[in-house]
Amino acid sequence: MHALVRGRISVNPRGFGFLNIEASPEKGGAPGRPGGAALAPATAFITPPDLNPFLDGDVVDAVVVEAEPGRYGASQLALVHRDRAELFGTVVSHAKRPHLRVDRLVSNTDWPFKPGTADDLAEGTSVVALIEGATVVPARVVAPGADLGIERCLARNGVRAVFPGEVVEASRAMVAATSVERELARGRRDLRELITVTIDAPVTTDIDDAVSVLPAGPDGALRVFVSIADVDAFVPEGSPLDLEARARGTSVYLAGRVIPMLPDAISSEGASLLPGVDRLAVTIELRVDPEGGVTSIDLHESVIRSHARLSYDAVEEFLTTGRSAVIPEAARPVVRWLRTAAARLSTVRAARGGVELDREEAYVTLDAETREPTGVSPRADTGAHRLIERLMVAANEAVASWLVARGLPCVFRVHDEPTEERVRTLEHFAHNFGVEAGFGPRLSPFGLAAFEAQFRGSELAPAIRTVLGKALGPARYTAVPGLHFGLGAPLYLHFTSPIRRYADLAVHRVVKRYLQGHRDPRADSEVLASLAHHLNARARSAGKAETERHRMLVARLFAARIGEEIEGNIVSIKPFGLVVQMLESGATGTIALEALPDGPYRLDAAAQALIGATRRYGIGEPIRAAIASTNEELGRVDLVPAGARGAA
Repeated sequence: MHALVRGRISVNPRGFGFLNIEASPEKGGAPGRPGGAALAPATAFITPPDLNPFLDGDVVDAVVVEAEPGRYGASQLALVHRDRAELFGTVVSHAKRPHLRVDRLVSNTDWPFKPGTADDLAEGTSVVALIEGATVVPARVVAPGADLGIERCLARNGVRAVFPGEVVEASRAMVAATSVERELARGRRDLRELITVTIDAPVTTDIDDAVSVLPAGPDGALRVFVSIADVDAFVPEGSPLDLEARARGTSVYLAGRVIPMLPDAISSEGASLLPGVDRLAVTIELRVDPEGGVTSIDLHESVIRSHARLSYDAVEEFLTTGRSAVIPEAARPVVRWLRTAAARLSTVRAARGGVELDREEAYVTLDAETREPTGVSPRADTGAHRLIERLMVAANEAVASWLVARGLPCVFRVHDEPTEERVRTLEHFAHNFGVEAGFGPRLSPFGLAAFEAQFRGSELAPAIRTVLGKALGPARYTAVPGLHFGLGAPLYLHFTSPIRRYADLAVHRVVKRYLQGHRDPRADSEVLASLAHHLNARARSAGKAETERHRMLVARLFAARIGEEIEGNIVSIKPFGLVVQMLESGATGTIALEALPDGPYRLDAAAQALIGATRRYGIGEPIRAAIASTNEELGRVDLVPAGARGAA
């Protein structure tokens, strides 16, 4: 077989790489097919010499040849597109010339500095460098004592860590120039007397949502107010501030550090809904009847004042005990009625099916002073978390419906119904976990909810959720409104976090233009489709950075637990071996192919299993293993089967 294909490079730290094939470069070629030729493989091996000029994530054209039955190699690589603009590494010398020793998950070779740009940098200096052709130029020297893991993680995933000076100055100028009084005179709705609260983690500084509610009237209906920071008031469309926010796409939340989408002057000060100060907002008012139906939706530009900043823990204590030493007396009825509203909305949501999957299943705790990891455990949401989640989801759904009813183009959030093949695969995985699904020919949101009810609250729940999320696939941004299968929502978008996500800011602009009387949609479908594509890419990069940082900290923690045995379940099959999610902590570790007894094993991609002469390993199966080693730089915890050679 000989095929011309297009794909994305994946670099292995051992020096070789793989081409993940996405499509044929010929016009009209189907994914993996050169102009309609025989189906190409999903991946192909790249030798170290062919890999040298390229970086992880590069999109290339290549020739793929079947070297032996079932094994493919890629050569004659030609760069098509490179998202990455920066590299992180340390200065080394080759032939008396400075080079950057790049993170081996990004490049398999050292990159030369552009002549004359790094002559004053000592060997061993940590540097973030800009890529210029086949060379690099120092952009920023990392200060001694900085957390190199974070710097490495940011550069690996193309996350911008520093704002340009002109963007920082522009943010301060916009905050100084924004006037609440002028906005009120323009006609904003004054909601400052409405008792409004925010509910967040104590360390949160970018507070972009606040909530309030009026008690039930004679008909039993509640009026719920979800007020969202009006970021658009500080970030003019097309301005340098806007272009920087768009390029970033989203804030990135790494354990120990937040990389905001907007400078602190806006994200943590001017736009943040801090307590006791007047703030510009966009408010959605929902009328929720006693059965949980949203019977009316009203949107308006507003001015609000948060009367109390509440933490999840404080709200949870109040909801479960009825007592609180920190929640002001005036805010307590609001919290109780918010619980009523969330309970009503939850009833309707439960009746339509779906589950919530968009979260990390293990949580790393950090020391408040040293920011060092102190523990890792499965994440457990409280009633306070669910209260806010229900209100935010309801607001996002309502805005989506409001926009579609008016024929307004926008960026929506969709999650496709799984194909029959994915449904059968999920049934198979569930059986390996000891859960019988029996979905039938098609999985509906109701069937998904019924499936989730079988394992909810069990010790297997984190691992099953991990596998379920991968089997269903990710949600995505698109210019075409449609079903969000995971939530069971006919229409959905992101509206409630414009400080943190550019998609929400884009939605706010469409809403505000309509409220201000503009009836001519500004963005066409092609522009929105391009924006959605960009935001999907930035969301993936941010998610990878957050996951990698999480794994680095887990590896740091587990370095002190070498030899311990763990119980877990296989959650992924890779060419190099097994990924195991541990029951006690929710963290993951890997078992290398060569560490498995009774080998050799071959990868059965269709069955998602490793198959040997006497046994097989499949997703969902329980396994007992021992912690063999860790590598913090790679974010890896290496396991071996319990009782195997090398286990304590």
